[in-house]
Amino acid sequence: MVKIMYLSPVAHRAGHDDLFADMARDYKLPGTEVHVTSLPDTVGRFNHIEYRSFEGMVTAGIIRATRAAAREGFDALVIGCFYDTALAEAREISGEMIVTAPCAASCEIAASLANRFGVIVGRRKWVDQMQATVHALGHGDRLAGFYHVELGVTEFQEDHDRTARRLLEAGRRAVEEDYAEALILGCTMEVGFYTTVEQELGVPVIDPSIAALKRAEYAALLKRDCGWKPSRRWSCEAPPEEEIDRIGTFDTGPAFGGRLVVEAA
Repeated sequence: MVKIMYLSPVAHRAGHDDLFADMARDYKLPGTEVHVTSLPDTVGRFNHIEYRSFEGMVTAGIIRATRAAAREGFDALVIGCFYDTALAEAREISGEMIVTAPCAASCEIAASLANRFGVIVGRRKWVDQMQATVHALGHGDRLAGFYHVELGVTEFQEDHDRTARRLLEAGRRAVEEDYAEALILGCTMEVGFYTTVEQELGVPVIDPSIAALKRAEYAALLKRDCGWKPSRRWSCEAPPEEEIDRIGTFDTGPAFGGRLVVEAA
């Protein structure tokens, strides 16, 4: 059995855990146990982290949750936001646990299926930051563009017909006008729509929540079968534990606000 944690990096009061637990139940392998968690409400009253300032406020909570998950013996952890919030920071202190996130996982999968992909995002606000991430990951030459549908994070699941219609319109622009050969849905709250867009447009459509979960599961299997764990040399060096203990805030307070366990079959 492998153990994966899917961390929704918002306050538990946001109420997203059930949505991602259902996703995990549908797509995990039988031998995988998935814990869907969120941050304590005390970390911040954030239903989303669309803004860099919101990301900054929850970064400490992500680091604390990562350390807690590693100590519980999880094989891999997903930071469930397409900004890949605090991914580098979490990887630095994850010990032998592998950490991934939706943008990194989705780009890797899309690049294995097509030479050119487009990303459908909620708001124009998000594009500059996400574009920088895609370029930093080395996929800039494959990027057809970003296509915003002017829906915020919390709006995707409110009216499914509206969301599907806007995603299809944006996807059609990407494929027919900018020659995208695959599409990535650029928000974890777009979960549940990829098959509709894929069937209509006839190109691979990557759901970032599923992509991150499966990439974490794959990494966990490689760790189990091949012994491949995170490096701790040079830029991957972790801070000394004695220094973390002296600072004293890395492990202070609750790490999680909610937890749903999707058991291995």
